[in-house]
Amino acid sequence: MLKLTYQFKLIPSPEQVAIIEDILAVTRKVWNYALRERKDWINSRKCSVNCCSLQQEYIIPADVPYPNYNRQAANLTKAKKTNPELKRVNAQVLQQVLKTLERAFNNMKNMGYGFPRFKNKYRMRSFVFPQFKSNPISNEYIKLPQIGLVQMRLSRPIPEGFKLKQVRVVRRASGYFAMLSLQSPVSIPDTPASGHPLGIDVGLDKFLATSDGELIERPKFLTKLHGELRLLQRRLKLKVKGSANRHKLNQKIARVHQKISDTRKDFHFKLAHHLCDQAGMIFVEDLDFRTWAKGMLGKHTLDAGFGQFFNILAWVCWKRGVYFGKVDYRYTSQICPNCGAHTGKKDLSLRLHKCLECGYEAHRDVAAAKVICTRGVTGVCAVGQIVDQIDCGDGLTGASNGLVKNLRNSKPKS
Repeated sequence: MLKLTYQFKLIPSPEQVAIIEDILAVTRKVWNYALRERKDWINSRKCSVNCCSLQQEYIIPADVPYPNYNRQAANLTKAKKTNPELKRVNAQVLQQVLKTLERAFNNMKNMGYGFPRFKNKYRMRSFVFPQFKSNPISNEYIKLPQIGLVQMRLSRPIPEGFKLKQVRVVRRASGYFAMLSLQSPVSIPDTPASGHPLGIDVGLDKFLATSDGELIERPKFLTKLHGELRLLQRRLKLKVKGSANRHKLNQKIARVHQKISDTRKDFHFKLAHHLCDQAGMIFVEDLDFRTWAKGMLGKHTLDAGFGQFFNILAWVCWKRGVYFGKVDYRYTSQICPNCGAHTGKKDLSLRLHKCLECGYEAHRDVAAAKVICTRGVTGVCAVGQIVDQIDCGDGLTGASNGLVKNLRNSKPKS
């Protein structure tokens, strides 16, 4: 089963904008009411038997069951008969809100996430239409329940063989978007390891270096607009909470943040396609960037978005049939890619790799990328994956002659 999510910009009319905002308001009230109901039930079971809590809370009888999704959905159906506000919104949209709340509580218990939060009128930003009887897309319009025909900027065609499962309408700083979940009953095998190998080393001096010697500068997305953000946030400090001017200024700040995010994601996608153009296999380090973000360079690490880039690179490699793998990150900058000698730990200010054993010199990040490439190729052969062709020649850095010979003589499975 193959699932894809396509995102398109919506161009709603003022009447449709009012309907979307009304749906967001009602779904927010349903979320807060259901969360309050669960929270009161939990708090009523936390009180000690010999004393009362210092906080005001409801006393719920002991025989009242926990308000899970099934019970809250049944109560929602009864409430729709008497509450005219709930009648205005599609029933499945409200049910999806309760399902999301149920999933949030399950993630809190099983995965250690935080307690679900109440939402104000700015924090509820999306709702879902989970089911469609027929294809709602025609030309550049999409027909949504209760909203009607909404103009959509169809920036790319819907792939053939895919069925639309659900549509999520999202409100962002730059407008409204439709996220289409597509599904196709096909099974795509894993990408085989073949072609020219490419190792990638990421860093803050250069965004990345490849084993072929290419260096990519790090675009400073946040730094370029940091002055404008600082000025706007300084003005925000003087605004009265809840005022219209504060809301307008918050929208302006959100648009700047979205511009930074969109620019970063666009750069990541273009760079991922550029790397896939020149390689059949791509290897990166298996890094935990959460530790990078906690250091004194955490702001620059988050600005670069290495974790997002690796996720995008893995997706683009899968889409284009390029093998993607991760290797051990340890000591990649302390090993000579030419002779394999251990050169010792280097200070971050030292940007040149120079081996005292063989005299090999290269840029520090390029040398590390070559070590990553060698580890990736070696790991592919070690796990028994058959390599159709590796265009690396005799000069595969850090690899023995026997390894190169075996790669050349390997044949695909019949």
